[in-house]
Amino acid sequence: MPGLVVGAVLFAALLHASWNAMLKARSDTFLTTVLVAGGGGLLAALALPFVSAPAAASWPFIAASALVQGVYYRLLVATYRSGEMSLAYPLMRGSAPLLVALASRPLIGEALGGMQWLGIGCICGGILVLAGGVHAHGGARRRTVAYALLTACTIATYTMIDGAGVRRSGAPAAYTMWIFLLTAIGFVLWARRGRRGELWPYARANPQLVLLGGVATLGSYGIALWAMTLAPVAAVAALRETSILFATAIAALFLRERIGARKLVAIALVAGGAAVMRLG
Repeated sequence: MPGLVVGAVLFAALLHASWNAMLKARSDTFLTTVLVAGGGGLLAALALPFVSAPAAASWPFIAASALVQGVYYRLLVATYRSGEMSLAYPLMRGSAPLLVALASRPLIGEALGGMQWLGIGCICGGILVLAGGVHAHGGARRRTVAYALLTACTIATYTMIDGAGVRRSGAPAAYTMWIFLLTAIGFVLWARRGRRGELWPYARANPQLVLLGGVATLGSYGIALWAMTLAPVAAVAALRETSILFATAIAALFLRERIGARKLVAIALVAGGAAVMRLG
């Protein structure tokens, strides 16, 4: 993999971890998430005139993915409201490729190789360590684990949908932009209905969230997509799992979360297992 691509993918991983930290750091996680999603949708709308339209066969997948990603954002809010980023992020991002791999066999007939089974073992071990002792830490930790695993299910679901849909689109960039735009529209309308008098004042007071959040969320995905045109897809996907390590560092340095030895071992297992699964 060329050095430029390695650097770009690492930057994409940092962007992904950063916009998640942005949600966790703000007191109003829901409205912050709306602005981040809205920023991504706005940038996607600006880019759409310059890309080819996706094929008609991919539109049901675009609609389904946008719907699932709306649920994903809502669960993301609940997850970060309930507990620490250093617990939630590894569970969400590490469990998703595990679920995709396990679902691939019955749904599309893809068998798991030895490397993938090794990755599954690492991820499961890391999850058990991360989730261990939840009874001793009360209901808040249990809720965080439950929400994080539910969020991982939505990530795995839209990943499977997009894996099938993008192949039918004939235009991967446009396919992605339409999903970002439709997800943003649905999420903003939902926010207006539930918190009508708060959304626009919050947006006016925090315009940087729209810009920085939009650039981070769309940029992290767009860079990875670009990298996959220049390097093996599995290698790019594996390197992108370093977002788990970036998220841990951000949680410790900026969110002041305590990262003990137990959690570090678990996070290393999850991140390593996810990378091994991608390479397998």
